[in-house]
Formats: sequence, structure tokens, C-alpha cells
Amino acid sequence: MILDGTLPQSIAQAAYALQRGDLVGLPTETVYGLAADAGNEAAVAQIFATKGRPPNHPLIVHVASAEDVPAFAGQVPAFAQHLMAAFWPGPLTLILPRRPCVGAAAAGGQDSIGLRCPAHPVALALLQACAAHGIQGLAAPSANLFGRVSPTTAAHVQAELGRDLLVLDGGACTVGIESTIIDCTRGAPVLLRPGQISRAQIQVACGLAVLDKDAMHTMQAPAPRASGTLESHYAPRAKVRLLSAQDILDKLQALGPHANNLGVWSVQRPDDGLGAGVLWRAQPTTAEQAAHDLFTVLRDLDARGVLQIWVQQPPDTPAWEGVRDRLQRAAA
Repeated sequence: MILDGTLPQSIAQAAYALQRGDLVGLPTETVYGLAADAGNEAAVAQIFATKGRPPNHPLIVHVASAEDVPAFAGQVPAFAQHLMAAFWPGPLTLILPRRPCVGAAAAGGQDSIGLRCPAHPVALALLQACAAHGIQGLAAPSANLFGRVSPTTAAHVQAELGRDLLVLDGGACTVGIESTIIDCTRGAPVLLRPGQISRAQIQVACGLAVLDKDAMHTMQAPAPRASGTLESHYAPRAKVRLLSAQDILDKLQALGPHANNLGVWSVQRPDDGLGAGVLWRAQPTTAEQAAHDLFTVLRDLDARGVLQIWVQQPPDTPAWEGVRDRLQRAAA
């Protein structure tokens, strides 16, 4: 059931559903989430069961503002406070030390927890309505089957999880890929997952160098698990291959009329060798637009029954790090 998320009655209906322990499809600026009361272990367990997600793979908890962080986090380092002030509401998740006996199921049993304040009016309205019912935060991973392509519209959620789920329609997601994740439990900011907010922006905001997760083994504390960091993730049913623009042209010419059930996402239309069995989609030349389009393109080509999706390798520059990360995991 899809409801107009801009209507107060829809927000109220969703808040009551969450209070009952039900799940709700929630729009954010990044992707749509599958939300439950983060303090209700039975409801959180439903998220794992619905998605087919391993119960030790932590969820991100969404809060209405930085003022709600102490309900879940035992301590907040000064640099994490600077990041909240700079980027919340927004597409940034912070991994913080978890308060004992709070949010254990959502945290996958870890002593840390991921927190985010989304920059979407429908999400914020629902979080505020939930607070009136005593719900301090919503656990909300992407509203899709585990490991698959994240949804960026309400229709995507319904197609994947069925018509019985209450989904608030907040329009198409403006960002299109999941939040940047920064681990704040190790005395310095560590990038666990790239997103729209870049390393450079993080460094400017908190005044500290952002460490890479690959350098974690040199630090004393074990690295926390985080959402969307498995080697294979965000994958359509079709096999994704990352190729240079020239490789795409060469392979299409080699296949000629035998190219079939193939999707291509590249900057320039490869007119040579683009037969009836090849579906081409234009890849944007800016990282921001490519991130916005990425999951929609993968879902569209999947729905059209292609067996392979050839994607032009994006530029190896900082601005494209989030898009490269999602494509590399989709192709793993």
C-alpha cells in the first residue's frame, strides 16, 4: 500500500503502524528504507527476516536530530559533533559507541551503532511523529532484498517487497546512493563507505585526516561491521561488467548481430554494433547525476530481462568514489 507521504494523515498512519511493531517503507534523500522501531527487537527482527539479511549485519538507525543521539550513543567524540553540525540532516552516517542495553538488535550485537539524521521532509515528519509515541529512532536499511539493488522510488519498494507493506511516497530520491559512513569509535574519522559527502568535505568539517578502512589493521580496536560494505552488494540479477569505453565498443563490434539480452550504460551511444538485442542508457558525465541515476538504470535494465549489463568505468577521481564503490560491489 503506497500512501502520499506529504499528507499528515499518512504520517500518522505510518507512525501508528511502527508503534504496533509493523514495518514501513520510508523515503530518504539517499534511498528508500525499510523502517522499524529501533527499540523494538521483534520489529527489528522482522527487517532481517523480510530482507533475508544476516542478523549480525548491522542496521543504520535514523534520528530526528542530533539531540536524539544520546538515546543510542554512549559518547560522541568532538570531531563527530563537528560532523553532525556540518552535515545533519544529510547523507552521513556516524558509527558511535553504543549505550549498553540499547539498540542491540539493530546494531547486529556490536558495541557500536550507526546513526543518521536524514534530509527528507517525509522522513523527518515521520521521525517527529514517532517521537510523540515514544519511539526514539527508526532502524531503516534499504527497502530491498539483501544484496540487491537499492530502491529509489516507492514503486521500487512495492515491486520488491509486495503490496502489503505500507510505503510512504516521498518522490524519487534526490541523492540516489546510500550515505557516507564514518567510523567515529577509533579516535579518528575512518571512512567505511563512500557516498555523496566526500573525504575532503569530512576533513574540512572536523579538522582531522580521514583514514581509510584498509589501514584499520594498524589500529588497536577491531573494525566495526557496517551496512553496505560486503564485497558483493547492490547487485541486479543480470551480471554487471565494468569496462572502458573502448572495450565496450570493441566487444560490441566483435559480437555484431549476435549481441543479445545486453544492457549498456555508457557516456556515448555506441552506434556501431548497437543492434536490437542491445539496450543502451546514457551515463551522465557528472558524479552527482550518475549517483542519482545508477540504481534506477540497473533496475530498469534488470526488469527488461537483460542477462548482462556493461557499464563504462567511471573516472578515478574523488568525486566519483561513491559511484565507483557501488558499481564495484554490483560487479563483484
